[in-house]
Amino acid sequence: MSATRSARHPARRLAAVLLGATLALAPFTQASALLWNWSYSGTGITAGGTFTTDDTPDGSGHYLISAITGSRNGIAITGLMPAGAPIPGNEPFNIDNLVSSGSEQLTGDGFGYQLADGNYVSPFFASFLSPPGYLEVYSAAPFTPGFTNFEVAPLT
Repeated sequence: MSATRSARHPARRLAAVLLGATLALAPFTQASALLWNWSYSGTGITAGGTFTTDDTPDGSGHYLISAITGSRNGIAITGLMPAGAPIPGNEPFNIDNLVSSGSEQLTGDGFGYQLADGNYVSPFFASFLSPPGYLEVYSAAPFTPGFTNFEVAPLT
């Protein structure tokens, strides 16, 4: 994901909520996988749960998320979106489902998940912000081309 994720479509309906600059992640080991407790929050947003990742990082120190559980604002997370594809309504921005225990815990492409109410969410690291921080794209049905159906919010 490039620094122009939000700048490419200035006509989008965007709602920014100021949140902190840290995504809370804590890995723990289970067999040949790692389980991570994760959470983020901000004005009107509270999300958290568990990731399952590979037990070995890639060359850049990132682990591939293979499963997710949890909730966002009390709504259950029903599934992880596939890496290499966008969440519905946020085309053409593909997610990579990578996480790290380093200072930049997510990449610029972030991870994506579906909620029980049919909406989609994609937190990511926004290196283009000054100072850099985390944002969340929230995409709500109907998924209309042209980015009119989602909000972007900074994350803690």
